[in-house]
Amino acid sequence: MSVNKVILMGYVGSDPKIRYVETRPIASISLATSEPGPVMPDGSKGAERTEWHSLIMWDGAAEFAEKYIRKGTRLYVEGKLRYRVWEDRNAIKRNVTEIYVDTFEIVGK
Repeated sequence: MSVNKVILMGYVGSDPKIRYVETRPIASISLATSEPGPVMPDGSKGAERTEWHSLIMWDGAAEFAEKYIRKGTRLYVEGKLRYRVWEDRNAIKRNVTEIYVDTFEIVGK
């Protein structure tokens, strides 16, 4: 047995980008998660570390994202980690890691 599950809670970095594959809507969203920096021996705090994640939502979730999710929204997300390789216009191979969202919830407000 194996498990591919990602759980994130963070802030949306920009408004969702919506596109369509045939008639299916797809939303692409950037999500920032942060963790506090380490406490140094002298008591000072180190720099906070922020990671950026690419979220992909399909169908009804994409339509909801288009209507209600905006930059700065705090979001709880559960999904699957996906890795893919693609070639850009200059024939350069690019790698991308994405989270395909299964469930999500707007947190706060």
